[in-house]
Amino acid sequence: MKKLFVVLFICLNINAFAQNRMTLVDDELPSIVERIMDRRDSVKNDGYKVRKITTHFNLEFAGSANVYLTEGKLDEMSFKMNRVRLEFYGRLHEKLSYHFRQSFNKNSNPYSLDNMSSSIEYANIKWHTGERFDLVMGKQYLAVAGYEGYVNGLKVREFCEFNNHFEIYQTGIKGVMRVSPNHLLSLQVTNNRNSTDDKVYAFGLPQGIEPTKFPFLGTLLWNGWFADKSLHLMYSASAGQLAKGKNVYHFMCGNVYEKGPILAYLDVLYSRSGIDYQQRITSVLNKGVTVENTQHLTFVANVDYQFHPKWNAYLKGAYETASVYADNGIFSKGRYITSWNGQACVEWFPITQDKGFKVFAHYVYKGHRLSEKAKTLGAAMPHTQRISLGIQYIIPVL
Repeated sequence: MKKLFVVLFICLNINAFAQNRMTLVDDELPSIVERIMDRRDSVKNDGYKVRKITTHFNLEFAGSANVYLTEGKLDEMSFKMNRVRLEFYGRLHEKLSYHFRQSFNKNSNPYSLDNMSSSIEYANIKWHTGERFDLVMGKQYLAVAGYEGYVNGLKVREFCEFNNHFEIYQTGIKGVMRVSPNHLLSLQVTNNRNSTDDKVYAFGLPQGIEPTKFPFLGTLLWNGWFADKSLHLMYSASAGQLAKGKNVYHFMCGNVYEKGPILAYLDVLYSRSGIDYQQRITSVLNKGVTVENTQHLTFVANVDYQFHPKWNAYLKGAYETASVYADNGIFSKGRYITSWNGQACVEWFPITQDKGFKVFAHYVYKGHRLSEKAKTLGAAMPHTQRISLGIQYIIPVL
């Protein structure tokens, strides 16, 4: 019996020592999170180096007090939150980064095509496969040219009609190649819409038109920088299928000059579609049927001048046309809508070191001219104006 107790005592101590030793060994191993995130590298005194995960967390908002006028008469005065957005972006790994942004000024209902809320603008992962090539997967910005659509929307007080009716955030995949330090090529394939045809087109597809089984959009984009990177040129071409036998084509270019206190750009945007993809003509005519064979052409010009470290001013103008390029039903070939807008804005930065916080005064005038074809079909588009006084702030929470 005494020998049995001695053996049992020895076994218990050996087991306790083994458990204690195992605990010490486990403490030296990377945690599950560290292993999943690969937070340890290959070189350090103890055999490992901790890799930092970078995270940026911004809260963006812009609000204003507004006066609205229609045909020169007061229509309404109100306060409005123009934009409220939450943004996360950073790196999980030296070759893996992420970007998520949600806007609280958009509907939160999920779209049926991409199973993504319309309020989510970015939800993607970027894989840096090497020095020259990146791969972006998820919801992202369409790789189309044009500075107005490309720049952060907080910097745009009023978009042109083309961009107002263009779904710029789509789900898909994009490859980016650095051809040289000053030239980038991007090839992207995404959905060409977020939802089903009955949601995209107010009156559904035209009679006799069948839905497509491949609602994709392919885009090729070139970016080039010249004159010590003060001149930035971007040109893109896109093609996709909206319905069987009904395609869409986009050709866009942005020309940007930025040096010292001056920022100037000229965008040229053209779209040709077998169905009124932007719904601009269809909504104005409102005849209970979707217009076919439409094309839209837009010119946007802008000049910013920061005449003082705390002050910036800009003038902006847009000229746009919407036409039918081939007869269909009651809609004959020709131009239907000509639109233009003029804008003037003064911005004040109360804190010189923080350009994310600004106070602005903005004026926009929107004019429209309808052709006799459009008037015959009962269309009407009044001239409008808006005067705004507001603030904008990007809060770097993290």
